[in-house]
Amino acid sequence: MTVFDDLVGQGPVVAQLQAAVTAARQGSGGMTHAWLFTGPPGSGRETAATAFAAALQCAEEPAGCGYCAGCHQVLQGTHADLEVVRPQGLSYSVKETRELVLRAASSPSGGRWRIVLFEGADRATEAAANALLKAIEEPPPRTVWLLCAPSPDDLVMTIRSRCRLVTLRTPPADAVTDLLVQRDGVEYELASASARAAQGDIGRARQLASDGSARQRRQEILSVPARLTAVGPAVMAAEALVKAAEAEAKALTEELNESETAAMRQALGESAKGRMPRGTAGAMKELEDRQKSRTTRTKRDALDRTLLDLASFYRDVLTLRFGASVPLVNADRLPELQAHARKLPAEAVIRRLDAIMDCRRRLAVNVNPLLAVEAMMLELRTG
Repeated sequence: MTVFDDLVGQGPVVAQLQAAVTAARQGSGGMTHAWLFTGPPGSGRETAATAFAAALQCAEEPAGCGYCAGCHQVLQGTHADLEVVRPQGLSYSVKETRELVLRAASSPSGGRWRIVLFEGADRATEAAANALLKAIEEPPPRTVWLLCAPSPDDLVMTIRSRCRLVTLRTPPADAVTDLLVQRDGVEYELASASARAAQGDIGRARQLASDGSARQRRQEILSVPARLTAVGPAVMAAEALVKAAEAEAKALTEELNESETAAMRQALGESAKGRMPRGTAGAMKELEDRQKSRTTRTKRDALDRTLLDLASFYRDVLTLRFGASVPLVNADRLPELQAHARKLPAEAVIRRLDAIMDCRRRLAVNVNPLLAVEAMMLELRTG
């Protein structure tokens, strides 16, 4: 076992990171202080960055043993010289970034390096990116920045030009299937179906394999194209998808919000009668704003997964239309896919895929979700 075992189908990346760890130990030029991990959703950006951090802190030879205290603490997120940043809301502010930069400037307390693993670095605002750039330009000698983003273009050029790029690819479905079977104990048929449906997203594949309600929601999404027979059903389908995303976001964040609020009230000195001391309203309002932003982000992510599932349906239709010899994502809906392939010319299928991608872009720039999804549904009906 090594810390790199969970990087499914990423052989070149593993070799690149292992070479860097060796260079770091030898003090040669193969190590640098800033890294940018990129790749499509589910490719394992954060997993690769965490494995790299563990190998850098490993006390054994070869580095990244997976058993020593350094590896174990990094993998558990408890290492004193590792800070993991996970933006919860829509963006990461300049205030948060400046505080992070100050913490990152401290010397390692026990490990070899002071490591900052910044998940979702693309969520940094413009001002936050400028503050981060200064830290990357002039880093302390033992500080390493590990930034994660879907694409290099998601970060400003001045930051990405100062980082060594690590590019992950979408893992093949067979490799994800093997992972689910061997490490999670999932039955082969379910693992294979989940891996195909997730299209290489390991986290999504695990969710589909372990959660029957997630599989049911996905089947409901895939039934949408057959229901788009008129304007009324299209509008109703849009409303149903948005409400489902809202319900999922609420379920994921409600309990966390309540526990955070209770902990904050206690820390600020809430009385036995539930009264808060003077001067605490600002802190409570700041927490509430962060929670609202996180809920909005969770809802947006849920909608985006919905749109990707919908796109996979039309991808399969296009595959059948051209007779391409590639596996279908939704082979269990073959009769429905064949019916659409017979009915729709290739140009119409492509227009539908474009409509889905346009909807994703609109949601990313904060267009009202219901309006964006309604517009998409109408295009899917007539496109």
